[in-house]
Amino acid sequence: MELDERKRKILYAIIQNYQETGEPVGSRTISKYLDVKLSPATIRNEMSDLEEMGLIVQPHTSAGRIPTDKGYRLYVDSLLENEKKQLPAETNREGDLLIRKVDRLEEMLLQMAKILAANTNYATVITGPQYKRNKLKFIQLSPMKDGKLLVVVVTEGNIVKNNILHVGCEMSREELLSLNLLLNSNLNGLTIEEINLDIITKMKEEAGEHSDIVNRVLDAVADSIRGEEKVRYYTSGAPNIFKYPELTGGDTASRLISTLEEKEPLGDIVFQPKAEGAGGDGDRHDIQVYIGEEVPVEAMKDCSVVTATYSLSEGVQGRIGIIGPKRMDYEKVVDTLKSTMSQLDDIFDNGEDKKS
Repeated sequence: MELDERKRKILYAIIQNYQETGEPVGSRTISKYLDVKLSPATIRNEMSDLEEMGLIVQPHTSAGRIPTDKGYRLYVDSLLENEKKQLPAETNREGDLLIRKVDRLEEMLLQMAKILAANTNYATVITGPQYKRNKLKFIQLSPMKDGKLLVVVVTEGNIVKNNILHVGCEMSREELLSLNLLLNSNLNGLTIEEINLDIITKMKEEAGEHSDIVNRVLDAVADSIRGEEKVRYYTSGAPNIFKYPELTGGDTASRLISTLEEKEPLGDIVFQPKAEGAGGDGDRHDIQVYIGEEVPVEAMKDCSVVTATYSLSEGVQGRIGIIGPKRMDYEKVVDTLKSTMSQLDDIFDNGEDKKS
C-alpha cells in the first residue's frame, strides 16, 4: 500500500506512541511527535483517511486511534526493508560474555532465551538445533568400568553426544585403538543416510570378533543424531506478558502461559512456513514477523511473533522466536535478533568453533 509522506509519518507516530503507552492516540498527541507543523484539524483529516484505509481504528468513542494489524504490517515491512540497508547490529557485549561462559549447547540456548527475554521484555522461545543431513566428524570409544564403553559422537557444528554401551568384557587399549581407527576412517564426513550396507559389512568384517560392537556403535551414532528429531524448546520471559494490559484480559494471559509451558504448540510458530504478507528481511537468518491473525497458534492471535533462524553449520539449524503484544517495539526486537545472530556466527564461525 502506497502512502504519501504525511500519512506515513502520522501512522508511524500513532504506532510508536501506542507502543509506549498502550493508550489510544489523539491528534494533539500526534502533533507533538511530528517533525513538521500540522494543525490538529489537518491531522484529524489524515487520521480519518488512514482509518478508511484500514490502517488505524477507533476502539471506542474517544478521539484516539490505535493501529490495526494491517497498519502494523505496513510499518514492519518498511522497517525490515530499511534493516536490509543498514550495517549489521552491534552485539550485546554483556549477553555475549554470558553466552561464551557456557560450554554445553543446551545450557547456552537456555541462557540465550533468558537474555533475550530480559533485553526485550517479551517472552522468548528457542528450539534446539535440527540435524538435517548432518555429517559425522569424530567417534571416540573410551573404556569404563564393569565392561562398559563410552561412545562420544561429534557431528558438524561440534555437537557432542555421549552414549554408554554394555559390552560385557574388558577391552585392551590396542583393541580400542584399532576400533577407533576403523570407525573414523570409514565414517568421518558421512551422514547417517550415507552409511550404507556395503560400508557396514566391510567394517564388521574388518572388526572380526568385535563386529557386534561395531554394530552397536552404529546404532548409538544413529540414536545420537536421530534423537534430536524430537524438537527441544527453551523458553523464558513468560511473566513479561503481564506487563501488557491488552494481554491480561479474560483468559488471554492464562492461555498464553499454558502455551508457553506446554511448548509443543510453539512448533507451529517457529516452524511456520512464511505466510503471505508475513514479511521478512531476506537475509540468511530469515527474520519473519507475524502479526495478530497471521500467528498460527489460536492462543496468540492477540500477539505478534518475530522469528529468526540460527545456523551452527550446513544442515544444522534452529529457530528463535520473540512473542509480545502487537504494539511490541519491532525495531528493537529485530535489532536484538540480528545482534544475537551475530553472536552465534562469531561463536560457531559458520559451523566451526573459534579457537582462542
